[in-house]
Amino acid sequence: MIKVLIADNHPIIRMGVRQVLNSASGFEVVDDVATTSELLERLEEVTPDVVLLEMDIPEINGIATLRKIKKDFPEVKVLMYSGQSEDVYALSTIRAGAFGYLSKASDVDYIISAIRKVNEGSMFITNELAQRLAFDEGTQKPRRFFRKLSTREVEVLKLLASGKRNKDVAIGLNLNEKTVSTYKARLMKKLNVDNMVDLLQQAKALELY
Repeated sequence: MIKVLIADNHPIIRMGVRQVLNSASGFEVVDDVATTSELLERLEEVTPDVVLLEMDIPEINGIATLRKIKKDFPEVKVLMYSGQSEDVYALSTIRAGAFGYLSKASDVDYIISAIRKVNEGSMFITNELAQRLAFDEGTQKPRRFFRKLSTREVEVLKLLASGKRNKDVAIGLNLNEKTVSTYKARLMKKLNVDNMVDLLQQAKALELY
């Protein structure tokens, strides 16, 4: 029996995923939570085999939460999922220690197969993503720029693109403002821009809005 903990701030999605897993054989949903604080508190009480973690869960962003789970609960495997672009977030989450990335646009059957694969200790990515990773299409220049970014740089860029000030980004990622400014300078260099307007346009091209 694969024990799963669902972490998503949308009640209807939690209910839907729970129903999908309960209808399949070999799964037990031990709980579902709406915030990162609820998730971390629950992990002190139960030990699921797999956490299905929404990328944009409130309070702490998904990648920061993933890092904390890897540090404090290393026996728990994490499968990230999101409505955001696979191209942008899959690589970042895998670099940060996730066992896989699942788009909310995927077929329902993917949830079952993804969790089973992750539970076995294997990496899960969709066939479509694997093909995109294998073949760098010439028309996907923003994606190629993105692949030069570190996980932390993606986190900073996402928060800046959402309208956060340096101070807010620093608080959200537990950095100081000077470090955030350094990341902004690196982002501008790597994304080949020289001002914030163009940087945010690149973020839009990367589907970070």
